[in-house]
Amino acid sequence: MNNTVYKNFFIRELNKFHNEIAGYSHDEKMWVVLPGTINSGGNLAQHLIGNLRTYIGLTLGNQPYTRNRDAEFGERLFTQDSLLTEISILQEIIISTIEKLSDEEVQKEYPHEVLTIFPEQSVGAVLTHLLMHLSYHTGQINYHRRFTNTINN
Repeated sequence: MNNTVYKNFFIRELNKFHNEIAGYSHDEKMWVVLPGTINSGGNLAQHLIGNLRTYIGLTLGNQPYTRNRDAEFGERLFTQDSLLTEISILQEIIISTIEKLSDEEVQKEYPHEVLTIFPEQSVGAVLTHLLMHLSYHTGQINYHRRFTNTINN
């Protein structure tokens, strides 16, 4: 895939992510941990932001970011409104980073000291993995949102 295809896929998936967070009926619903699960929708959202800011924004785009993965799962770092703002910022960072990648750079090796998914991993393979990760957790957030919005609080 080239950078235009990656850009279009990330725009689509980030818009879905944004809409899922916007769809919670109120802030507290995002933080409910459903029976049989360990993560709330809010924690999954924080995780996606930290993941993508680190592996695309910081590593490929040289955008400053310090990740606290434990806090993504263990704390409430954002409100619903601030998560929506963070997702918009994230989209700008990802799109500008991907637009700067040439087709040759997409084929280059992604730095193993940052992330190792495969023994031989191109930037394109990591971008594909990150798209799948984003889509997977957005689906979990979708289920969480639909379920918690039916709970009376």
